[in-house]
Amino acid sequence: MTAERLADPDLPRWLTTLASAARDVTAEQLSRHLVPEDGGGRPSAVLVLFGEGRAGPDVLLIQRAADLRAHAGQPAFPGGSLEPLDNGPVGAALREAAEETGLDPSGVDVFGMLPELWLPYTGYRVAPVLAWWRVPSPVYAADPGEVASVHRVPLTELVDPANRLMVRHPSGFVGPAFGVSGLIVWGFTAGLLDKILALGGWDLPWDPDRIEPLGETQ
Repeated sequence: MTAERLADPDLPRWLTTLASAARDVTAEQLSRHLVPEDGGGRPSAVLVLFGEGRAGPDVLLIQRAADLRAHAGQPAFPGGSLEPLDNGPVGAALREAAEETGLDPSGVDVFGMLPELWLPYTGYRVAPVLAWWRVPSPVYAADPGEVASVHRVPLTELVDPANRLMVRHPSGFVGPAFGVSGLIVWGFTAGLLDKILALGGWDLPWDPDRIEPLGETQ
């Protein structure tokens, strides 16, 4: 992927605050799980794609297939491991999104990257790639072996306090979650969404004392 993909595109006004904040944010501000100093782990990337749909500004999410070995059935951003021909995280994020959702990458403008984050459970280093869906294309579960469904989730749903909660995983993990579009978004994806909504200036006050067992929210 060429450096031109990271040039400043013509963004809608509602995305400019996030684009500006992304230039200076640190990994410590996004997650308590930091990439090991030895640089270990498998490099990967996710595409955080913003568009404008019938319900206004939205973000693209997938629900992973129920029979995967890792993160089965879990909502997530499109993405996956870097491959030799990707030429970096941007290329990987766009390729994976195309493979998983049928997305046409030619209609996508990348406007930033967040610091690489660490997934201790799977040992992945994840680079979040921020993008604007300049020319939306049809999306669907293009790879049923990996993806169960594809969703354009309106930002109004994500910031609605009624749709926000904390969930407790059977392992003891407690973290933010979103009940949107028939999904319970939790884990890494929800944690990153929580930070992105704040960086974009979109988040609204909600009740973090609302904690529910994960199994009862699904």
